[in-house]
Amino acid sequence: MRSKQRAAALSAALTLLLAVTAAAKSGNKTGKSDEGASAKAKPVLWVQPDDIKARNLFYGPGGEAHAPHTTYTFDEEDMNGTSPKFIVHDENGVKWKVKLAQEVHPETAATRLVWAVGYSTNEDYYLPSMQVENMPPRLRRGQNFVGPAGTVHEVRLKRYLEGEKKIGNWRWRDNPFVGTKELSGLKVMMALINNWDLKDSNNSVYHEKHPDGSDGPEDIYMVSDLGASFGTTGFSWTQKISKGNLNSYRHSKFIRKATSDHVDFNVPTRASLIHIFDPPEYWRRLTLLWIGKGIPRADVEWIAGLLEQLSPDQIRDAFRAAGYQPDEVEGFSKVVENRIAQLRDL
Repeated sequence: MRSKQRAAALSAALTLLLAVTAAAKSGNKTGKSDEGASAKAKPVLWVQPDDIKARNLFYGPGGEAHAPHTTYTFDEEDMNGTSPKFIVHDENGVKWKVKLAQEVHPETAATRLVWAVGYSTNEDYYLPSMQVENMPPRLRRGQNFVGPAGTVHEVRLKRYLEGEKKIGNWRWRDNPFVGTKELSGLKVMMALINNWDLKDSNNSVYHEKHPDGSDGPEDIYMVSDLGASFGTTGFSWTQKISKGNLNSYRHSKFIRKATSDHVDFNVPTRASLIHIFDPPEYWRRLTLLWIGKGIPRADVEWIAGLLEQLSPDQIRDAFRAAGYQPDEVEGFSKVVENRIAQLRDL
């Protein structure tokens, strides 16, 4: 009897797998694109860096001037997403989003590498610990990172910029940059850092009324959640090996196939089979597989030309800023350097 039940369960699972795989091949073509985008604002995905070799990857897009160094007061807990988060403000009235858990280190490093070649990212900083006043007696998520007297350990702080306004999300399949080298380059960057969590809800559009050096308002397009980086190439068994795991990153495949015209990357890959028992999530992950495939070779060569301007010290600074130990800094940096060399040698 039990053998029949197991066989029936296996048959149902295989049927579901075939169904969601077929659905994934058709792609995700539904829904409204660029939700909230401004009609009169210029859409911006990438800006030519002034001097890549001079970029400070330790402090990143916010620079040393915006680095956190004051006292903080708890405002509210943020229950969005999978990582525990809460909002604070500092003594100067600046708001910060504090993220805890597995994504703290990889996200901090990822923002610096993506920003280094001209893409917009959040101003993220890592702190080994911080003191927060008026902490609640217990957080609903992430309480294990909180010590006595409001001391919080292993945090990533995202700075809220003055006048910053998120106006919506954008879709990989339907946006103003489809068919451009800039969008292709961003896909290559996601493969370079093994960011497998490429769902559209992780892509944000921010409106800027008076950006520096601009004649008018701009809508800034970015991948605003880079926490699922430097681990496996897909949604795996545990968070611990999926994000910020040197062994997973080091042993993952980068380039799947290269032809005279196009390059297929190995990010993202399908989720682990254990997730088949959550059909909506498993199907959603399958609909992302196309993102890293069919990238024009010329566009790959373009972003490779930007990446190879980074020095070994700059790459290591990105991982130092993220709080990794010296051996991890060296290990992650070696993988990044090897992948840049693979792009150069295509």
